[in-house]
Amino acid sequence: MSEDFYDVLGVSQDASAEEIKKAYRKKATEYHPDVSDDPDAEEKFKKIQKAKQVLTDEDKRSAYDRMGHDRFEQAEKHGFDAGSGQGPFGGAGGDPFGGMGGMGGGLGDIFEQVFGGGRGRGRNRPRKGRDLRTTLEIDLEEAYEGVTKQFSVERPEECETCDGAGHPPEADATTCSECQGRGQVTQVQQTPLGRVQQTTTCPRCEGEGTIYSETCDDCRGEGYVRNEASLTVDVPEGIADGQTLRMEGEGAPSPNGGPHGDLLIDISIADHPEFERDGDNLYYKLPISFPQATFGDTVQVPTLDGSVAFEIPRATQSGEQFRLEGKGMPRLRRYGQGDLFVRVQIVTPESLNDEQREALEAFAEAGGEEIDVSEGFFDKIKRTF
Repeated sequence: MSEDFYDVLGVSQDASAEEIKKAYRKKATEYHPDVSDDPDAEEKFKKIQKAKQVLTDEDKRSAYDRMGHDRFEQAEKHGFDAGSGQGPFGGAGGDPFGGMGGMGGGLGDIFEQVFGGGRGRGRNRPRKGRDLRTTLEIDLEEAYEGVTKQFSVERPEECETCDGAGHPPEADATTCSECQGRGQVTQVQQTPLGRVQQTTTCPRCEGEGTIYSETCDDCRGEGYVRNEASLTVDVPEGIADGQTLRMEGEGAPSPNGGPHGDLLIDISIADHPEFERDGDNLYYKLPISFPQATFGDTVQVPTLDGSVAFEIPRATQSGEQFRLEGKGMPRLRRYGQGDLFVRVQIVTPESLNDEQREALEAFAEAGGEEIDVSEGFFDKIKRTF
């Protein structure tokens, strides 16, 4: 079993708190020492518990994501606690010199730099909910003009049955006997620096400090349910495949009364049957006949803003490319447009009537070509060009 806490629970780094708790319950049932036949069940069960304690605590999970597994474990071994900001020597900031030594702000300041804030930071301070991500597919014309799109996204929302409490209003509440209502438990460890305290989320009440006699049937005690929301987003003209739009406040709700997270929308642009895109430029293959390539012609070329007249020069070669300035994609949030590049392809007719055949044979003879009737003049022309 991998040491990484996300791997231990079998969830992605974008997993919601609800998904993490669900994965924990499944893994805990599988590896509980009382029911598992795995010889390493007890050790794996401890890792599962530790992973759940860290990843369901907003502060610790944020620190874990920033630091990575090894550095986070190293910090905790030295007594740093992401929930309370306490250092290995107990007092605020954890300064081993009592604020009088030659270490500047002490270990508390180091912890604050690493974890993004420590002293004076309450664990119940309102925090922003998690950002969510989805993909929206549009076509090239919509990317060219800009479009308002309606789409659906599945996201966690506060359970209406219990108002996000996770239990019915009439449920009996008792103080958690393991943490005595604090929501955290403290363990004393012996280290080379002496005895240190390590504070973690209470595994019994999951940090709430209270045990309820019943859980909500709809959300199963989580306080949130997954619903499908219908949203509308304005896609700006010129947006490219793979770019991301942000809808503020449309992400997951906060676990403790803070603002909702944001919804990140990754744009996917469908392939177009006629145009290829490279940045702000478009590319189009124009089929023309042999006479048009030889004598020149004026034809209509499609663009995303309607057809335009294009003059084919005389003696145009197959594969030659021409540029139509300003007929490409709009530049996203900038002035002007890219260009349209027209690549000419000479198309050989698949069949000829007698008159056409005689004319082409005469053309070949006038140029000194010997015609092999068995090969066919059309095949010879095709092979030549």
